[in-house]
Amino acid sequence: MPDSQDKLYILLISIHGLIRGQHMELGRDADTGGQTKYVVELARALGEHPDIGQVDLMTRRIQDSGVSSDYARLEERLSDKARIVRIECGEEDYLPKEQLWDSLDNFADNAHTYLRENGLVPDIIHSHYADAGYVGVRLSHLLEVPLAHTGHSLGRVKRRRLLAMGLKREEIELRYNMTRRIEAEEEVLGTAELVITSTHQEIDQQYGLYNRYQPQRMKVIPPGIELARFFPPDGNDRDAPIKGELARFLLNPDRPIVLALSRPDARKNINTLLEAYGESEALRRIANLVIVAGNREDIREMEEGAQEVMTDILLAIDQYDLYGKVAYPKHHQSDDVPVLYRLAATTQGAFINPALTEPFGLTLIEAAASGLPIVATEDGGPRDIIKNCRNGYLIDPLDKADIAKALLRMLSDANSWRRLADSGVQGVRTHYSWQAHVREYVAAVRPLRQEVQAVVPAASVEQRSLYNDRAIFSDLDQNLLGDPKSLADFIAVIREYRKCATFGIATGRRLDSALRAMKQYGIPLPDILITSLGTEIYYAPRLTADQAWVKHIDHLWNPKSVQRILAELPGLKRQPKTEQSHFKISYYIDPREAPSLDEINTLMQQHEQTVNLFMSFGQYLDIIPARASKGFALRWVAEQWDIPLEHILAAGGSGADEDMMRGNTMAVVVANRHHEELSALADIEHIYFAKQSCAAGILEAIEYYNFLGNCKLSGA
Repeated sequence: MPDSQDKLYILLISIHGLIRGQHMELGRDADTGGQTKYVVELARALGEHPDIGQVDLMTRRIQDSGVSSDYARLEERLSDKARIVRIECGEEDYLPKEQLWDSLDNFADNAHTYLRENGLVPDIIHSHYADAGYVGVRLSHLLEVPLAHTGHSLGRVKRRRLLAMGLKREEIELRYNMTRRIEAEEEVLGTAELVITSTHQEIDQQYGLYNRYQPQRMKVIPPGIELARFFPPDGNDRDAPIKGELARFLLNPDRPIVLALSRPDARKNINTLLEAYGESEALRRIANLVIVAGNREDIREMEEGAQEVMTDILLAIDQYDLYGKVAYPKHHQSDDVPVLYRLAATTQGAFINPALTEPFGLTLIEAAASGLPIVATEDGGPRDIIKNCRNGYLIDPLDKADIAKALLRMLSDANSWRRLADSGVQGVRTHYSWQAHVREYVAAVRPLRQEVQAVVPAASVEQRSLYNDRAIFSDLDQNLLGDPKSLADFIAVIREYRKCATFGIATGRRLDSALRAMKQYGIPLPDILITSLGTEIYYAPRLTADQAWVKHIDHLWNPKSVQRILAELPGLKRQPKTEQSHFKISYYIDPREAPSLDEINTLMQQHEQTVNLFMSFGQYLDIIPARASKGFALRWVAEQWDIPLEHILAAGGSGADEDMMRGNTMAVVVANRHHEELSALADIEHIYFAKQSCAAGILEAIEYYNFLGNCKLSGA
């Protein structure tokens, strides 16, 4: 916990990749690169700042024999005030980030439970990359805590680049889950009060592609580096093991080294560098090329993309007969990286980053701090780095002649090389130290801090003590009204277990409409009634409204603006006043005439409206506040009544029920579901698809999960 109320508790979230405090496996794969290094070093640096009471870095817990057991540790201390906290996230195996999307609701629920059980409420949540942004948005809404975000790379930019490389949209979607990523990024931009970038180019050219682009909420704070690790040559690296490893490849190891250090990723453009080197007789004559492209045991066992890059490297070396001139070591440790920079600097060589695009370029400032001048792609962060440090040249990464020309210019003039090297060292100390970064960071996030008020639930303590072992929440129309016989059986079960199982209904209907339907079908008053699509919560026996929930969801809600935006759209017709409320705007939608849900959502984003949109049964469109939904309301109630999400059975049948069933709840989709709207849930392991319809489907799930088998009174 923070040392005092005046000091900040920062919660960093970075989910994918392999994150640990020591001996980071940088370059192991596409997910373990600069971001993992950045978040660990940021956590450490924040822990040293006097205004920080505590910083936690939340990441995914991994239990996989293929990776170190370090990643299964629940907690890892980085310093007195900084630690890594590992949270369960679906499958235990190490998975690429593109396969984690269906597990992120599980991560969010587990993170929320961890904070609640440990009495922790962060002052700021800072998410990193789109997957953590998805989780950060949900925690920000649940906790009423401001969200900061760093994208690291952006889906819209990546999709453009992949299309330019010749990949089809369908292939991009299948491989990268790009639509879900971009949707998450848009949601983050609509929620985050601060977006931290590394360069102005990110703000102007990359985030500018998004509907919710709000440059006034964005700030450039370049990342720092550890100056104690990255420093100019001091003569102590003569016997470094990595030096002997390079010498195995090189006939003349004392020649200037052109060093390239990156993951084996096609976007890093290593093959174009090899071709530029191979086609320049002058460059081959005066310099060696060293390519450090991650670690590998057997190229044949690498991921497909990395395997292709390494194969292309070997083919290019053979094509240009570069044996004895190019080194490509199989292994290196993280401690070897600063040594590699210094070895190249000792030979008066150069560091080159020929990537097709580079959002920032952490390796560039590492090289600069080590006294090694740089040559870098003209796209992205290198522009700012070279402008600040005056230590190198920009190149067109697709122009082999331009690459060779810049390297020859640097390596052919010793006096100019020394000026560039000295300028780089000084520039990094001025602009890119962790101390400078954290000073700007704390100044930027401190104004976001909010006092979080303790929520007083409307439900009585007596009620909660009776019904907090487990709960069943069901939609009304789709689940309970279609089959009178199975409804009667279901009601009998609810009454039998009423002393230990809370019964809740979550419906899109308004309160009065829901009560009429329940009376007509003989449904007893539930303990909790969530109405108007999760915008209202009522507690039995007096139908006491949860006023704290009303205050909570009012955040950023502007119903008049929403109505104005949608007023002229074809295919939309306002539903009767009986279906409207202050927090729910409802339409009939004709899909043949109306824009798609994605297009309507884009329109909302372009007008800076932060809302949730729900399509039900292909004909009903509802717009509600961003903090409201059946799923958010269910989690609010679960926290107030102290019911673990794992003890809740959520039953639904339409798109409006989806977020109620994702995450840590047990869930059942009844057979009379709307198939298209819930098709995305079919691959999620813990969601049961019933063979029977309506209430019979819920009873089927109760038996499937043995949900009431151990039902007991709280404290019994």
